[in-house]
Amino acid sequence: MPKMTMIEALRDAMDVKLAQDPKVLVFGEDVGYFGGVFRCTAGLQAKHGEERVFDTPINESAIVGMAVGMAAQGMRPCVEVQFADYVYPAYDQITQEAARLRHRSNEVFTCPLVVRMPTGGGIFGGQTHSQSPEALFTHVAGLKVVIPSTPYDAKGLLIAAIEDPDPVVFLEPKRLYNGPFYGDHSGKSVGWAQHPAGEVPEGHYTVDIGKADIRRAGSDVTILAYGTMVYVAEAAVEQSGIDAEIIDLRSLLPLDLETIKASVEKTGRCVVVHEATRTSGFGGELIAEVQEACFWHLKSPLQRVTGWDAPYPHATEWDYFPGPDRVARALKKTMED
Repeated sequence: MPKMTMIEALRDAMDVKLAQDPKVLVFGEDVGYFGGVFRCTAGLQAKHGEERVFDTPINESAIVGMAVGMAAQGMRPCVEVQFADYVYPAYDQITQEAARLRHRSNEVFTCPLVVRMPTGGGIFGGQTHSQSPEALFTHVAGLKVVIPSTPYDAKGLLIAAIEDPDPVVFLEPKRLYNGPFYGDHSGKSVGWAQHPAGEVPEGHYTVDIGKADIRRAGSDVTILAYGTMVYVAEAAVEQSGIDAEIIDLRSLLPLDLETIKASVEKTGRCVVVHEATRTSGFGGELIAEVQEACFWHLKSPLQRVTGWDAPYPHATEWDYFPGPDRVARALKKTMED
């Protein structure tokens, strides 16, 4: 089985679907000739042609609006918003048009659309290249929201998203594109980068949207994480010595509450970790779901470890992120309470 980085796995997923289905289109800013700012689409235009893989003007609303119209007419567009921070001009098209089209038309029209976007920090991109806006989309009925943490999941989830009959917001953690790592204030990698690639099957396969992955089995506490924070959680468990069960959510909407519930009922404790800001972040929804489903099984208060409630701090981003130290402290606290 070949090994791929997440970038290579995403490219392979689009390549597979472009070859399989003539209705699939890939487009966005610099996606065609240049191959995308992160090179996720490199070589696809040369292989599949300018009518299937093409560049657009710098206009996110137009990119997604055009894709909604194409999807309503039977095409399967897979569009790239260059950074998640740039999605706001297209928010109306995603939430008011794409998410509602099936229901407002009484299923006369559907919207099989994928909106890919690099998300999160870790590349010293500053305030306008580092945001984690997943909670803005998990609030919207009619959307699906996924975020992979491994190359295997990235390819399988993207193929599943392209084949899905409804719109999918596909968030890609930039810090995982070329292998998971965390760093210090200089940006120097101090962990994880020794595993830049993972085994990814050739050809077509899918990972079910709406199904979490038990990344590590444990008995003391459940950690709910997604994207880059899965690796932070793993490092924190090793640092703390606590036997934690790590659940990689993979899909935020729909949410695999069954897997979460079974884990928390077993451990009696739960720590939620995400990179986005704390207030109104997706962690609040996770805590509410766990509290409602597992109240009588809980042995201690639920814990959240998140980004700061502040505009993204360029100079101190490695403090802003939940790191292994902060997660390890939360694990110890939930064991002591």
